[in-house]
Amino acid sequence: MFELEFYDENIPCLAACPVHTNAGMYVAAIADGSDETAYLTARLPNPFSSVCGRVCAAPCEDACRRGEIDRPIAIRALKRFLTEQFGPEQQTNDLWKQASAPPVHELPQSIGIVGGGPAGMACAHDLRRFGYRVTVYEATDRLGGAMWLGIPEYRLDRDVLNADLDAIISMGVEVVYETKLGTDVTLDELRAKHDAVFLGIGATLGRGLDLEGADADGVFKAIEFLINMNRGFEVEIGERVIVIGGGDVAMDAARTALRAADYEAKAGAGSEDRPKMTEAIDAARTARRAGAKEITIMSLESREEMPAHDFEVEEAEHEGIRFVPRRGPARIVEQNGVVTGIETIGVRSVFDADGRFAPDFDQDDRQVLDADTIILAIGQAIDLDSLGASGPKVSPRNTIDIDWDSGATSLADVWSGGDAAKGPRTLIDAIADGRRSAAAIHESFGGVLPDAQAGTMVELRQFHRLDDTYDRVDRVDVPTLETGRRMGLAEVELGFTPEQARCEANRCLRCFANILLDVDKCVLCALCSDVCPVDVISLVPSEEIDPAVRGQTALLLDETACIRCGLCIERCPPDALSMGVWTGVGVPT
Repeated sequence: MFELEFYDENIPCLAACPVHTNAGMYVAAIADGSDETAYLTARLPNPFSSVCGRVCAAPCEDACRRGEIDRPIAIRALKRFLTEQFGPEQQTNDLWKQASAPPVHELPQSIGIVGGGPAGMACAHDLRRFGYRVTVYEATDRLGGAMWLGIPEYRLDRDVLNADLDAIISMGVEVVYETKLGTDVTLDELRAKHDAVFLGIGATLGRGLDLEGADADGVFKAIEFLINMNRGFEVEIGERVIVIGGGDVAMDAARTALRAADYEAKAGAGSEDRPKMTEAIDAARTARRAGAKEITIMSLESREEMPAHDFEVEEAEHEGIRFVPRRGPARIVEQNGVVTGIETIGVRSVFDADGRFAPDFDQDDRQVLDADTIILAIGQAIDLDSLGASGPKVSPRNTIDIDWDSGATSLADVWSGGDAAKGPRTLIDAIADGRRSAAAIHESFGGVLPDAQAGTMVELRQFHRLDDTYDRVDRVDVPTLETGRRMGLAEVELGFTPEQARCEANRCLRCFANILLDVDKCVLCALCSDVCPVDVISLVPSEEIDPAVRGQTALLLDETACIRCGLCIERCPPDALSMGVWTGVGVPT
C-alpha cells in the first residue's frame, strides 16, 4: 500500500501485516493500560479489525521476535480484546466512529464496487472516506463475501461481522443486493454508469478432481459445501466424512461437517421460534456425543508439511477429527452412483529438490477408506465468464490480470483485487488489496494521499523496561470453549479478560523502540557491549564491514536480538546512546 521506511521495516509485526498495522504499538499500549489509543492504532489501517480480531491468519504473529525466545505474542487475541471494548459490535461508546466517519468533502466521481467481500468493502470504505460516491453490487442477499460464506459461524460470530459491515455502510455507501455480474448487470453497463470500477468478485467456484467416481452422489467441493452450509441450505452428508486437502479450508470443511446437524437445526428454526431452535441444537449435540459422525482429513502432505495453520489443525484434533497424512486419492468408490469409500495411494514425497509441488506416489501402496461423503478441499477458481467478452485481460493463472502494486487491470477505468486477481489468499491480504486499489483510484482522479511516510524519531526520556525474568513468562493461552461444549455454532475461541490481556501484552519486546547512537559522542569504550545481557552489541574491525575502510572500529547492533532493556543506555559514560520511538506508519495522531 505504502512503501515502508527502514524504521517501519525494523518492526517485524508491522512489516509482516499486509495493511501495516503497528501491532507492537497497540500491544504495548494495552500493557500500559491505554486501551483507547491501542484500539485506534489497531483500527485505523483496518476497517475489519473486529473480524480480524477473531479470524485473521495473523502473519504478525509469525514474524513476532518474541517467538525466537519462546512463543509469539497473541496479537490477534489482543486485538479482539480491544474491539470488544471499542469496536462497532459493542453498544457502549462511539470511539470506532473516529475511523468510520462520513467524509468532510464530497467528490463528484462515482465508483462501482463489484462484490461485497473483504476486498470490495475495504475498497468502498477508503473511497468513501476520500469523498467519492460508492455503490457496491452484491450477488447475494447480504454482504460479507468469504467472511460470511466461507468462514464458519463457530469461528466468526455473525453479529460481529455485521457490525463491521454496518459501520462501512453508515458512512454513506450504497448497496445493491442480488445483482450478479454477468447475469443481472454487465461490466460494460457498470463502466458506463461509473467513473471507475473495482472487481472484487472472489473465488467462489471449487476445484474438482479428474478421478473415477468423482461425479457420484456424496462428493462435494469444499468451498461450495461451506457456502451452502453458511447460507442455510440443506446439505445431506453421511456419518463417515473424508475431507481431502491440507489447508485451512480443509480444516473449516471438516469442522463444519462435524456440526452439520447444528447448521440444519438453525436453518430449520426461524428466528421467531428460538425455543424450538435451542431444543433442536441440544438434540444435535447429544447425537454427536453419541458418536454419530466420523470425520477424517486426508492430505498429500505430512503433518509438518500441511499448509494449514498450526492452531487450525490443533483445534480440529481437539474436536476428535482424525488425520491421515501422506495419502492421495486414486478413485472414488461408489455403488449405484452413491459414494461408499475412496481408494487411496501412498505418497513418498510432495515436493521436489527445489521445493516445487511434485508429488511422488507409491503405486504399490493402495488402501480403501470407507466413506459416505467426500469433500474436496483442493483449491478454488473464479467465474471468468462473468467478466464478459470485453472484460479485462486474464492471467495465465486464470485470474484477472492486474498490476500487483495498484490493482490496475488492462482496462483504464477498472481495478481488481482479492482472490479474483491474486488467487485464494488470506482475509487480511484481501483487505490490503482493497485499500491499495482505493488509493490508486484516488490518485487516478488527481487525489493526493496522506503522507504516510513522514515519520519522525522521538527520543524517549523514560521507557518500559523488561524484568530480568522476561524470558520465563509464558504466553497466555487464548481461552477456548471446552471440547465437550463445541458441538454447537457458538464461537470456539473466546476473548481475554483484562488481566490476561495485560499479562500477555507485557511479554512484548517493543521492537518499535530503537537504540540510537550519536556517533559524535561515542568513544568506543565497549561498556555497552559488556553490560548487554543478550550480546546484541559488538565492536569489530571496520574492514569486516567494508574492506575498503581500514584501521577503524565499527559498532554493530543486532536488532533481531535486542530486548530494549536499556542497560546499554544507562551504562554509556558520554551519553552517546538513547532510546527513540518512530512515529511512522500505523501510529494515530
